[in-house]
Amino acid sequence: MKIKTMRLIDHWVGRPICFVLTVVNKLIGIFVTPKAPAKFNSILFIKLAEQGATVLADSAIRKAIEMVGKENVYFLVFKQNRFILDVMNLIPAKNVLTIDEKNIFSLFFGTISSILSIRRMRIDAAINFEFFARFSAILTYLSGAKVRVGFHTFADESPYVGDLMTHRMSYNPHLHTSQTFETMVDALTLPAEEMPRMNIEAPELKAIESKFVPEQQELSEFKTLFEKEAQTNNFSPLILINANASDMLPLRRWPTERYEELAKRLIEKFPSLHIAFTGSSEETEKAMQIVNAVNSQRCFSMTGKTTLKQLMLLYCLADVLITNDSGPAHFAALTDIQVITLFGPETPKLFGAIGERSHILWKNIPCSPCVSAYNNRNSVCEDNVCMQRISVDEVFDLVCQLCPQ
Repeated sequence: MKIKTMRLIDHWVGRPICFVLTVVNKLIGIFVTPKAPAKFNSILFIKLAEQGATVLADSAIRKAIEMVGKENVYFLVFKQNRFILDVMNLIPAKNVLTIDEKNIFSLFFGTISSILSIRRMRIDAAINFEFFARFSAILTYLSGAKVRVGFHTFADESPYVGDLMTHRMSYNPHLHTSQTFETMVDALTLPAEEMPRMNIEAPELKAIESKFVPEQQELSEFKTLFEKEAQTNNFSPLILINANASDMLPLRRWPTERYEELAKRLIEKFPSLHIAFTGSSEETEKAMQIVNAVNSQRCFSMTGKTTLKQLMLLYCLADVLITNDSGPAHFAALTDIQVITLFGPETPKLFGAIGERSHILWKNIPCSPCVSAYNNRNSVCEDNVCMQRISVDEVFDLVCQLCPQ
């Protein structure tokens, strides 16, 4: 299902449901005063979309594991987004619950099935990692958890998500997303009546501990496949380019002609360098346009030719990844590849990949960032000058610094 369709459903269907459930919650509160468990035995995280953001939850998940043990930590996610959780390998695979969002019918029945499964588990605490999405707020409430942590709209500063949380947090746009996620776990230990005040220190920004470690056989098998695409077994140094963001936020795209110019200059600069464009099958046409314009055997497209697992293997073979602000920047952080991320309509201060191998280019113009949790990532901008101001020279010079000579 397209992102735009899901957002429309979240707005037109989610809003009234949040209102109705809020009324129900208030009425129940008149007769029943729910008591938080003295000790948590199980924790459920809800983060349906954006696998890249799930990587940023690494420290939060680890903190939850310290509290209740990995066997008692659960994660609810859209089916197509569970891959990165399997890669991170923090909790048992059976603890990852999925909803198939392929179409409206699978979404509906998958949601009902997941809610019933979660309620049977009698989860103690549920944490909604989707900042102001109504669908996830509804799922958090219907999970049956006695303690529910999530962001709340206190003064019309953000989209309406009802009043469904026991621990209502105020969104802090000055904390990195990784810190925000960890703070939500910390909220479990605080009295609900004191929220949104949190008389604790914000957690330090921690490096991502999870690592993707491929089996040597699968890496060797993929290397053989890649050599066929590259038409050589000597493709080092290897530069990967992820030229397009998903349709979640087209404003994040760097102009196509810039990638073309960059590829040409790199091919000319390094006699043995190879460039591979990565992406989904929907991006193949645009990637091939760039490849054809570069017109070199050392520049080719891998778009639509890899699974997500194979993409991770490709990161293990490559030296540098150039990408805009999207999932691959965070996936790559689980490997040893150098990552150059181009930021524009969002800020790396909140969403930048973490680690010494993460290199960020951002122009920080007055209107950037123009999308945030407050506006559900909707912007009136139709001309992403924030991305256009990033020059080919800047990216080229940084690649030259990082590329093995």
